Amino acid sequence: MLIPLVHEIEKGNERHIARALSWAENQQTGTLELLKQLQGNAQVIGITGPPGAGKSTLVNALVNHWREENKRVAILAVDPSSAFNFGSLLGDRLRMQSLFLNEGVFIRSVSSRGSLGGLSAHIIEMVHVLKHAPFDYILVETVGVGQSEVEIAGVADTTIVVSVPESGDEIQTLKSGIMEIADIFVVNKSDRSGAQTFANHLQKLAHYRSTDFWESPVILTQALNNEGIESLAKAIEDHGKFNKKPERQIQLFAEKAFAMIQDYRMRDLSIDAIKEEVKNAFRKNADLNLFEFIEPFFNKFSG
Repeated sequence: MLIPLVHEIEKGNERHIARALSWAENQQTGTLELLKQLQGNAQVIGITGPPGAGKSTLVNALVNHWREENKRVAILAVDPSSAFNFGSLLGDRLRMQSLFLNEGVFIRSVSSRGSLGGLSAHIIEMVHVLKHAPFDYILVETVGVGQSEVEIAGVADTTIVVSVPESGDEIQTLKSGIMEIADIFVVNKSDRSGAQTFANHLQKLAHYRSTDFWESPVILTQALNNEGIESLAKAIEDHGKFNKKPERQIQLFAEKAFAMIQDYRMRDLSIDAIKEEVKNAFRKNADLNLFEFIEPFFNKFSG
């Protein structure tokens, strides 16, 4: 059963790719055996940044550029989940509607399902499925909230942080986290006032964390007008060559392994189950100590 599925994914059969993605997302029986048979080298590009920065518009422009070069692209668009029904809010995907009918583009919207940092819990497995298919690039666009800016660095080969000129205070506040994970900075909507000044500020910050091999470039774009997209595509290509260095591969592999091991160890826990245990504990002791409560969980994981 698995061998035909593996071959169909390799051929680019979208129905079978979608089926395998559902397996990975929902952790169905046989998922691990399937994933062990898949491999691929497509460059994985994470795109993150604050809401309103124009990430979806940038993705649209970037993919259109690659399609003109006859490149095949897969997009995993991670959407926020409703706190009430875990439904995926797909408003931003409307900006990508022109890509849905493009034969060289595969798009999958993924609900974050309440994941703390905004990424789907099984995004690593889903990316692994797509890497076995004949795609040249795999784009992962995050919700752009909270910890997702940092989480995406453990998934993507190349991480792009998108901002707008007005993001100065926000970038300053999040400076340490963003500076650690950004391989490429994009200042979108660069026709706005202060864009060049903001870009210069980012470039100075990027210079302080540069290595002998890579200094994060700052690309000014106007995604709606396709300005700066060619420069961004070139920066992504250049970083893809840098990413093949052994030390970089070791770091990425370790981060992915850590995330998956962590998820596996937490698999039998859920917030609802913990809430029920808290409720029962409160019945016995209204002054429940948090650290006494969690100690049995620590002992379980260390055992």
